[in-house]
Amino acid sequence: MAETTAEKPLDIKGILRDTVLAGLIALIVFGPIVGIVLDGYHFTLSLPRTAVMIASVMVGRLLFSLLLSGATGQRFIAKFADTNSGVYVRDPDYQEPFRWMIPLVLLLALLFPFLASKYLLTVVILGLIYVLLGLGLNIVVGLAGLLDLGYVAFYAIGAYGLALGYQYLGLGFWSMLPLGALMAALAGALLGFPVLRMHGDYLAIVTLGFGEIIRLVLNNWVALTGGPNGVSVPSPTFFGLEFVRRAKDGGTPIHEFLHTSYNPNLKFIFIYAVLLLVVLLVLYIKKRLTRMPIGRAWEALREDEIACRAMGLNHVLVKLSAFMLGASTAGIAGVFFATYQGFVNPTSFTFFESALILAIVVLGGMGSTIGVVLAAFVLTVAPELLRSFAEYRVLLFGLLMVLMMIWRPGGLVRTSRAGFALRPGKRHE
Repeated sequence: MAETTAEKPLDIKGILRDTVLAGLIALIVFGPIVGIVLDGYHFTLSLPRTAVMIASVMVGRLLFSLLLSGATGQRFIAKFADTNSGVYVRDPDYQEPFRWMIPLVLLLALLFPFLASKYLLTVVILGLIYVLLGLGLNIVVGLAGLLDLGYVAFYAIGAYGLALGYQYLGLGFWSMLPLGALMAALAGALLGFPVLRMHGDYLAIVTLGFGEIIRLVLNNWVALTGGPNGVSVPSPTFFGLEFVRRAKDGGTPIHEFLHTSYNPNLKFIFIYAVLLLVVLLVLYIKKRLTRMPIGRAWEALREDEIACRAMGLNHVLVKLSAFMLGASTAGIAGVFFATYQGFVNPTSFTFFESALILAIVVLGGMGSTIGVVLAAFVLTVAPELLRSFAEYRVLLFGLLMVLMMIWRPGGLVRTSRAGFALRPGKRHE
């Protein structure tokens, strides 16, 4: 006999309660903003506007509740009951259905700088820099489970390392690329070793304080960092050839070496090419690490630290490795940011940057590489495309985060792991 699903009875009392509650919240939120009109040192009450706003919210809540009470609404709610969160394991012989797109994407990436305008090229360079930042923080937060709210400090160390290294030591882009990663990793070790025994909110507060300390040092140590005025950064070089109209100190501009006219876009094409290679290298290293024992140890500690410590894992060293690797990636991103912008100052390394990078990791999916890449481009390219709505960009950003947490709390792309086939052996009856 076929089973029939009975519809839930209409809860009129609950619907009216939610409608009145929505009206009260609207009164608290919109009352002081919409109902009070300032006129110099005086104000007037605009009750009709407030009443219209509250009535609109209540009517909308009433219609929404009635819609969700029906059979269609129940099916809609059921879709959100399964959050698709957590890690799922694929079959050992599983093959990605879109693997054929990888060569196509690489081909488009190679042709892009020669087809795009200078503005679009700079936007994509900024997106790739945030991809690096997202990948680094994804190791710390997504894999190891360490809530780091001061990640922008390592970003600043890489950027100022290039600027000050050139100013005081004469070090260029190629020298500071590995040194920036090393400096940021050492800073991560100095911060991480004494505090990684902390958990959750306590660790987040300490890392937040570290990020603010670095920013304040950069802002107030005027003799070394230039303070709020910042420091200029030289253009990168390629085998000693400079991407400038006129070289300094007897150098040779690259357009004179090639016997071509000066092209100001050539610098950004070069930065894009090197940055793309670095991003691909980081993607490969991260993929390999997640399959190695150290990657499994990060995820195991994130899920249940007590059980892993009982199995003999040194939780401090495992977390410290994630912290240092994530910090080194931020240092590399900082070097690219400094040479891309040509100038650095402390306003580029505020807490909002840390929050943006953390949002990239959360929206992309904790531990998901593809999700982080997509989220980095969405959260960096979208604001540039919405410059006509500059006053509402933060509002749209917050609305996007709320919708994502409701629609897909696990992120854009779920974290997956490749399964392993069992080795054939003798079966015991």
